[in-house]
Amino acid sequence: MDLISLSLLLVLAALGWFWLDSLRTLEIARKEGKRVCEDANVQFLDDTVAGISLALVRDQSGRRALRRTYRFEFSDTGNSRLEGHLTVLGKRIESVVMEPYRMLP
Repeated sequence: MDLISLSLLLVLAALGWFWLDSLRTLEIARKEGKRVCEDANVQFLDDTVAGISLALVRDQSGRRALRRTYRFEFSDTGNSRLEGHLTVLGKRIESVVMEPYRMLP
């Protein structure tokens, strides 16, 4: 196997790993968005999250990790669409931010 073939194989393997890792992280974010909405007694809309940013950062132990930010929508009354953001560092939820919403009795 020549150097070009080996390099191409390594690039394809890295792309495959990134794609599978992105799918796993997307599922983590979706489940967390759903859980946060249930805890806040609001409706998680469209049962989905969408990636909005990706960055290579260092975690608490100094290792490099991917920080992904996802956007989701929720409704407090059923008539409005509000936005929330989830930040995932590696496989751990780092933060969840939701737009202000009305708390119904």
